[in-house]
Amino acid sequence: MKAKIQDLIDKEIDAIKNIPIDGIIEKAIEILFDRIHQKKGKLIVSGMGKAGQIGMNIATTLSSTGSPSVFIHPSEAQHGDLGLIQKNDALLLISNSGMTREILELDHLVKALHDDIPVIALTGNQKSPLAELSKVCLFTGNPKEICPLGLTPTTSTTVMTVVGDLLVVSMMEKIGFTKKDYSKRHHSGYLGKKAKE
Repeated sequence: MKAKIQDLIDKEIDAIKNIPIDGIIEKAIEILFDRIHQKKGKLIVSGMGKAGQIGMNIATTLSSTGSPSVFIHPSEAQHGDLGLIQKNDALLLISNSGMTREILELDHLVKALHDDIPVIALTGNQKSPLAELSKVCLFTGNPKEICPLGLTPTTSTTVMTVVGDLLVVSMMEKIGFTKKDYSKRHHSGYLGKKAKE
C-alpha cells in the first residue's frame, strides 16, 4: 500500500513539474496589474464544480494579498450577479475541458455588458472554445487524472491550484506587497497575529 501511495504522490509531483513555463503567466500578470492596479478594476473569477472551488480559492487569496478579486458562480451570474462586473475588470475563466457550457455562456453575457473585458483562461485544453476566446490561455499541461477511472478531477485540480498560486505570488511581487500590507487585511486568527510580529 505504501508503494501505491508513493506512486500516486509521484504522479501528482510529475504533473506539477510539467506545467508549461512558456512566458504566458507573465502576460496574465500584466493584464491583472493593468486592470486591477492601474485602472482600479478587479478580477472576476468563475468556474463550475471543482474548477469553481479552485476559483474561489484563487479569488480570495488574491484579495487577501492586495489584488481585489471576486468569485462569481457562472449559473448565478445569469440571475443577476452579472451586475457585479464593471468595465475595467478582467475575467479568469476556469475549465479543465475548456468546453463547460456555463463558462462559455458567461463570457458571452459579460461581453454583452462590456465587450472589451480581457479573458484569461485556465484550462487543460489549448484547442478548446475557452482557449480560443481568451486573450491569454494558461495551459496546465493536461495531466492524466490519478483517479482509477480517469474521470474524477484529481491531478487536473492540483495543477490548477498551483497555477493559481503562481498568479498570487507573482502579483504580490509585482505590486511590492509587504508584511505590513498583509497585516492590514488579516486582523484576526493565527495569520493576523503572525503578520503583526
